[in-house]
Amino acid sequence: MLFRHHTSRLRFRPPVQGEELIRFEHLRKSFGPKRVYDDLLLSVYAGETLTVIGGSGSGKSVLLKCLIGLLRPDDGCIFFEGQELGGFHEEDFFELRKHVAMVFQGAALFDSLTVGENIAYPLREHFPDMPPAEMWDRVAQKLKLVDLPGIEDMRPADLSGGMKKRVGLARAIATDPEVILWDEPTTGLDPVTTENINQMIRSMQKQLGCTSIVVTHDMMSAFTVSDRIAMLANRRIVQAGTPEEMRASTVPEVRAFLDARRQERQPQEEVAR
Repeated sequence: MLFRHHTSRLRFRPPVQGEELIRFEHLRKSFGPKRVYDDLLLSVYAGETLTVIGGSGSGKSVLLKCLIGLLRPDDGCIFFEGQELGGFHEEDFFELRKHVAMVFQGAALFDSLTVGENIAYPLREHFPDMPPAEMWDRVAQKLKLVDLPGIEDMRPADLSGGMKKRVGLARAIATDPEVILWDEPTTGLDPVTTENINQMIRSMQKQLGCTSIVVTHDMMSAFTVSDRIAMLANRRIVQAGTPEEMRASTVPEVRAFLDARRQERQPQEEVAR
């Protein structure tokens, strides 16, 4: 359901770099008998790139979906700019999504729309009174920002995996959000494209001054793009710190995860040599 004609009472202010922007407080979430979170605590600070790592099925992507209202926690609180999301209605989350945008794992582009129409979609929904000329200027601007100028008339089926990721990013930043959520941004990509996406994540932070939350199990990407890394294991955040702090961690869950990832890379590196 869309709330195009609804004006939310919520008012968000531009974040101050370095202040707490998002807080997950005592979060609990289950799907039937499977408990995903049990007293999860995590803060995100304005202007940083925070990467959430963890094993498959640990609930990394669920965290992003709870933030933008696609899922609701069973207990606990989520705060954005000091506003608690528990009492939000759908129209309030619609307003929130102007400020918090998500780059989905599979890009999630509409196959029936052109690239330009895909990027224009959130502008039509959030800014229905925007003049067409301004809208298409913004589409062109965002495509240029992700190094894909002039492909407005192409179809998603004509794009490579890396190009789809970039178009998904262009659509996410169309509304000039303060926060970008990246759900497994490098999954299924070759090493060169993976490095390009990693550079894009850092570039968005520098060019737009935005905050990023990256969900990944790719430790090479995590150490490349992150200001801080948070490890999700045993239904909670077991440690959060800088890449250097995480590399030196003595927390058993962190050490086991990093060691397993290192062993996975060794055969690939030997083949490459």
